[in-house]
Amino acid sequence: MDEHRVTLARSARYFTLGGKEPREVWFACHGYGQLAARFLDKLRVLDDGRRCVVAPEGLSRFYLSERATERRVGASWMTREDRLAEIADYVRYLDAVYDDVFGRVDRARVTVHALGFSQGAATVSRWTAMGTSRIDRVVLWGGEFPPDLDLTRGDVAQRLRAARLTLVYGRSDEYITPKVLAAVTERLAAHAIPYRAMPFDGGHELRDDVLNELAAA
Repeated sequence: MDEHRVTLARSARYFTLGGKEPREVWFACHGYGQLAARFLDKLRVLDDGRRCVVAPEGLSRFYLSERATERRVGASWMTREDRLAEIADYVRYLDAVYDDVFGRVDRARVTVHALGFSQGAATVSRWTAMGTSRIDRVVLWGGEFPPDLDLTRGDVAQRLRAARLTLVYGRSDEYITPKVLAAVTERLAAHAIPYRAMPFDGGHELRDDVLNELAAA
C-alpha cells in the first residue's frame, strides 16, 4: 500500500467581535469539540470598544454525538492521525486569518494577543513558534504547552521568549494537574522562556473575572 498526498485550496471560517479601530487584536482558539462562534460568545467581556477578538475555527468538524436528537457539531484542531500534516495545515490557516485581519486593521497600531483554551493552547503555541505571524502575547488557558515542540531550535525558543507568555489554569482543573503544570514550567525554565502564572479557584472553564484580570495585565 502506497500513501499519496495532494495539496488543495479549501474554505475556512472565522468570527470577529469588537471595534473596527482597535488597540488590541486577540486571536482566540477554541478547545476540542467547540465551535468558534459559541466560543467567541464566551469572550464578550473582552469587547470594551478597544479590542477586536478573532475566533478561527478548527479545520476538522465532527458530530459530538451519534444520537439523532443530539446531532451537535464540534471542531478539532488535530488528532494523532497524520498529525504533522494537520499541524502544518492549521499553522498556515492561522497565518492566513492573521493576514486577512491585518488587511483591514493597521498592524502597527495594535498589540496582538493569542489566547488558546484547552486544545487551543497547544495550537497557539505552535502557531507562535512555527508561523509567520508576529504575536506579542500568548495566553495558554487550561491547556498544555506542546511537549513535542522543539525548544532546542533557536528560532523557536526566541519567538516564544519574545511573546509574553501567561499560563492561566483553574486550581481544580482536571486536565492541568500539578504534575502537568510542573512539567510545563520546568521545561520553559530550562529554555529560559519567561512566563507569568495566573491560577484561579475553579476548573476547566473560562471565567469573566479572570478574563478581565488578564485583559488588564
